[in-house]
Amino acid sequence: MFVLPLAGVVIGGAYGWATVPPEDTISASFPICTSSVRTTCVVDGDTFWLEGTKYRIADIDTPEISEPRCAEEKALGEQAKFRLQSLLNAGAFGLKAGLRDEDKYGRKLREVYRGGQSLGSQLVDEGLAHRWIGFKQS
Repeated sequence: MFVLPLAGVVIGGAYGWATVPPEDTISASFPICTSSVRTTCVVDGDTFWLEGTKYRIADIDTPEISEPRCAEEKALGEQAKFRLQSLLNAGAFGLKAGLRDEDKYGRKLREVYRGGQSLGSQLVDEGLAHRWIGFKQS
């Protein structure tokens, strides 16, 4: 009799927590990564370093720049990289963890928010990223 209401509270609480955007408490200057020593910089359109920790934006996938399949992919990947740099440098933001903490490469998986809005969604809306659906899209 008490199990179902309690389960509803637990599940509802979990979903409520998962949908609340983080506070905008992180602020840093993000250059483009150029050396092997990386502390705070942008790697590509969906990967950046912050204070020595490597992050992968969890809700998007951007075109590759390190091993692109064609010149167009590289060009779009470069645009995404510079746009992410611009977005991260535009002011304080917050990071939100999802169901998985890290990917297979050891990058922290986080969504990036500013003012309650996903920066990943902004890159998707601008045509510089795809929504991440669990595998790479062409």
